[in-house]
Amino acid sequence: MAFDQPSLKGRALRLLGQREHSRAELERKLRQHETEPGELARALDDLQAKGFINEQRVLESVVFRRAPRLGAMRVRQELQAKGLAPEAIAHAVAELQGSEVERAREVWRKKFQAPAEDAQGRAKQMRFLAARGFGAEAIRRVVKGGEED
Repeated sequence: MAFDQPSLKGRALRLLGQREHSRAELERKLRQHETEPGELARALDDLQAKGFINEQRVLESVVFRRAPRLGAMRVRQELQAKGLAPEAIAHAVAELQGSEVERAREVWRKKFQAPAEDAQGRAKQMRFLAARGFGAEAIRRVVKGGEED
């Protein structure tokens, strides 16, 4: 091991200092730096035991940062990409779906300010919201209804 290279634990701590990471993310990012089999797993086990790696914090961080701008489907994709537990993802997405219309309306309002004048404009607004992961029912209610439910 070269003396000028940080340890796996040091690399993991540097990544965790930037933002919350799941164990799966850290494994993916640090695998190439592992010099002996099992070294990475031991380092991550130690960090997890000390509370540096916490899947619930990762989940809450993603939901807090992304939910105001994205629909439940996109948030679900991001959580799945982080390798979090399917039950935790399902619970978080279920909670987000309760506020889907309000969040979609806020995103729509920031971008468009007013209902579309024609079918082409409505289609553009619907594609915009769909690309951000909002559900079809929320999109329909926001684009057709403008301000009201």
